[in-house]
Amino acid sequence: MFDQLGPFFQALLAQTGAVHLSWGNVVMILVGATMVYLAIAKHYEPLLLVGIGFSCIVANVPGPPDDVPGGQAISALLYVVKEGGLFHYAYEGVAKLIIPPLIFLGVGAMTDFGPMIANPRLVILGAGAHLGIFVALILAKLCGFTLAEAGAIGIIGGADGPMAIFVTMKLAPHLLGPISVAAYSYMALMPLIQPPVMRLLTTKAERQITMKQLRTVGKAEKIAFPIVIAVIVNLFFPPVAPLITMLMLGNLLKECGVTERLAKTAAGGLMNVIVLVLTVAIGSTMAADKFLNWNTLLIVLLGLVAFVFGTASGVITAKVMNLFLKDKINPLIGSAGIASVPIAARVSHIVANQENPKNFLIYHAMGPNLAGVFGTAISGGILLALLGAG
Repeated sequence: MFDQLGPFFQALLAQTGAVHLSWGNVVMILVGATMVYLAIAKHYEPLLLVGIGFSCIVANVPGPPDDVPGGQAISALLYVVKEGGLFHYAYEGVAKLIIPPLIFLGVGAMTDFGPMIANPRLVILGAGAHLGIFVALILAKLCGFTLAEAGAIGIIGGADGPMAIFVTMKLAPHLLGPISVAAYSYMALMPLIQPPVMRLLTTKAERQITMKQLRTVGKAEKIAFPIVIAVIVNLFFPPVAPLITMLMLGNLLKECGVTERLAKTAAGGLMNVIVLVLTVAIGSTMAADKFLNWNTLLIVLLGLVAFVFGTASGVITAKVMNLFLKDKINPLIGSAGIASVPIAARVSHIVANQENPKNFLIYHAMGPNLAGVFGTAISGGILLALLGAG
């Protein structure tokens, strides 16, 4: 009797996904679990990492071999992605560039561009912090990627997830998975990545510099700003106009004073739904068989290089500006020129506050941080124009 139970249990086990669990699956499950841990225990952008990490875990739990024709064992989640269910349409929203503009709409409705309007010279920092894009592009080309693929990889350094998705879908759609994962993961991990670079390139005295309070920006300026920017972008940077147009629309809804309900919807309920869809779509691309390969690992490494160089170039740009300014700026806000709003500005403030508890840089850092959004858009527009994907 017991001899007959062996084949029975073997057959029963064969109908599950357990026998198909590979070391690659285990590695990616641990990666997903680490993301969830960092989100919960360290509070590193939980709105992003919980969804991405959980979806990564589920995407690497193999299903039974009968899930697909031919007996190939893939996870139930990826089966739904492939065949057309909830996760399929979540991914399609990203791939067909529906999700990125809607994210920009919500970001615009949450954003106060006052700091950038009040101190326009800080826009320079938004440009200076984007050296990482072109460093990563050059390195990617040297590593054997095509020029279009290198451009898509380079845009990771702009630290703008929707823009990274948008440019990648135009230049190298087959790299959407690893590029979007690298962009959003590094954005969430900026509190780990940026501070060592910032401290290395600044002195204690520089980190303790306090800045004067910015002037109050009038309502008319705030209303005119999104309209003017939308016109300029549509005239001169049409390849990225859909994203910036939606960003400006969201901001106009916020600032005009007569569409409060729409602004709250864009910044609240709609934004929350879009983030859920986006994180599931990104995490579902992290299956071991597609993610654990040399090209993906190289893209992730190049993304880290882009973030480090972007942070460094922003800080150095601020130090150079101080050579010509009477009222010195704290070089730490240069790192906020990377476009991850408001993560990079918050990191600048935290590092400065650790050096001088009376130093509150968050409002000042938001200036270059917001300028970084336009810096990434301009960089993306240039890449699309030069590589013929406008």
